[in-house]
Amino acid sequence: MSGAPTTLSELAARIGARFVGDPGRRIVACAPIQSAGPEEVAFVANPRYLSFLTETRAAAVIVAPSQATPEGLARLEAEDPYFAFREAMIALHGFRVHPSPMVSGGDGHSAIPAPGHDGGPSQSWRSGAAFIHPTASVGEGAQVHPCAVVERNAVVGPRCILYPGAYVGESVVLGEECVLFPNAVVYDRCVLGNRVTLHSNVVVGHDGFGYATHGGVHHKIPQAGVVILEDDVEIGAGCAIERAAMGETRVGRGSKFADLISIGHGTTIGQHCLLVSLVGVSGSVEVGDYVMLGGQVGIAGHLRIGDFVQVAAKTGVVEDAAPRARLGGIPGIDLDAAKRNALVGRDLYGMARRLKALEREMAALRKQLDGAS
Repeated sequence: MSGAPTTLSELAARIGARFVGDPGRRIVACAPIQSAGPEEVAFVANPRYLSFLTETRAAAVIVAPSQATPEGLARLEAEDPYFAFREAMIALHGFRVHPSPMVSGGDGHSAIPAPGHDGGPSQSWRSGAAFIHPTASVGEGAQVHPCAVVERNAVVGPRCILYPGAYVGESVVLGEECVLFPNAVVYDRCVLGNRVTLHSNVVVGHDGFGYATHGGVHHKIPQAGVVILEDDVEIGAGCAIERAAMGETRVGRGSKFADLISIGHGTTIGQHCLLVSLVGVSGSVEVGDYVMLGGQVGIAGHLRIGDFVQVAAKTGVVEDAAPRARLGGIPGIDLDAAKRNALVGRDLYGMARRLKALEREMAALRKQLDGAS
């Protein structure tokens, strides 16, 4: 995952930034501003890290053009420093390189052609310890690692990668360049678009939480729907996305999940949404596009969340949210009001004591007034 060393001027050209400093300064890696060394580049996009500018040892720092820096500190000026940092990470480190599938007992870099292929450059490779049903289709350039399972009538698209323990259920369809990390599971009939990534222990398409209580017994409702993940969706480790009872559960194009997120059956997550760890979305919820849900947000069932809504961490959403609303608190209300409530609530015990004291004073005053009359 490392790129070739470069110079300050070369890096500036690759990330679309303007450099100020020694153009020949050697850059080998990216690093946090508080720990970067003399051959590493750092960035500042969050004001809370500005204090480190005066003490960093970084070879250069990526900043906005308007950001002041100490004299002598080389800088890479970019209108969007965080995106420029992303480009620098690609230039200097690159993305993860996926290992080749192992032959059972092999050297870790060998594999055998999948059935029906001749071993050419666009060959699909599979470990001898993988399990691929004869009716399944594995596209060109795909790699199937040991103990991965591809069930009957499943379609694995070109250049997909199935790590050890990945499970592709019956009649599942994976688009091009999907990656299923170890022990990721896709239940039967679910559909993944192109370039979908499932990190370890993700479960897509298990039964929704649907029961009819009758005569004091919870009776399971068959879950006949599916899950659809559109192009460029990335799902963090340990997430669970339920299949719909009828119809579909859908995650829109370009949406990204952190870890340990639960999506209920029949819910729709819009395009380009960001969900932080431990979010829980109940069933039959409609989430719009470009929605951001902070850590531990919970959304009750059958709600509609408009486009561009932002929900602060630990918020409990119990009613529909209009487009561009900013919510916080339990239950979720306007974020500014929630912040004011939180500030007031920091000393409820002290407020209660003062209220009791005022009540005693009022009682004493009434007693005095009654005596005077």
